[in-house]
Amino acid sequence: MAETACPADFIALSEKLADAAGAVIRGYFRTAVGVDDKSDDSPVTIADREAEAAMRRLIAETFPEHGIFGEEFGSERLDADYVWVLDPIDGTKSFITGKPIFGTLIGLLHRDVPILGIIDQPIAGERWLGAKGRGTTLNGKKISTRACPSLSQATICTTAPELLRGPGDLDSWHRLRDAAKLPMYGGDCYNYALVASGFADLVVESGLKPYDYCALIPVIEEAGGLVTDWQGQRLGGMKSDGRVLAAGDSRAHAEAIRILAG
Repeated sequence: MAETACPADFIALSEKLADAAGAVIRGYFRTAVGVDDKSDDSPVTIADREAEAAMRRLIAETFPEHGIFGEEFGSERLDADYVWVLDPIDGTKSFITGKPIFGTLIGLLHRDVPILGIIDQPIAGERWLGAKGRGTTLNGKKISTRACPSLSQATICTTAPELLRGPGDLDSWHRLRDAAKLPMYGGDCYNYALVASGFADLVVESGLKPYDYCALIPVIEEAGGLVTDWQGQRLGGMKSDGRVLAAGDSRAHAEAIRILAG
């Protein structure tokens, strides 16, 4: 194992965080929870807030010197060497409509480099965990991305075209969609998990925040894929314009970058 491998005690805490969030989320799933609208018109529920609060408590108890950046309760100690990046329910629209394709995202940055990520689907009982130098697992079993030498053979995913709001973003998606074998819609973070597992080939999104993508990077990279911006540059933890391209095969990724460049 590489000397720079993610420390085991951080991995142990990440699993406890996912367990805690999952216990909260399962208690509210397919119940009549109230839904509030945030300033950006995205929905939020008591499940989102309680799940993030539970994770924050565990981090404070275990590594009080670590920083936290969460979707619901903001940031603290972002200058710390280690910063946890939390999205308690990525895919709240799926959650409130009873669809079990949302996920809890837990990322850990070391000096702004993602070294650990979890995508946890607490209803299906599926947990993808990628840790630097240790590979990616699904429920403890090693997984890997699949070969895809060209977009003409690719399954490519985006959550919804209407979310591609940046200048030219929708046109870029249409070019990728037309070049791919099978375009798929919906899924939020679940799409990235499917790339890591070898059931999809690319995901393209824009307008993402750090809590939307930080956890995804180790999950896909440690499974053999890559995650970049639309210019092909690797994503830093907090440094991104929100445009994300994830791929299981570098050849399909390179072709997608050429198409995105117009």
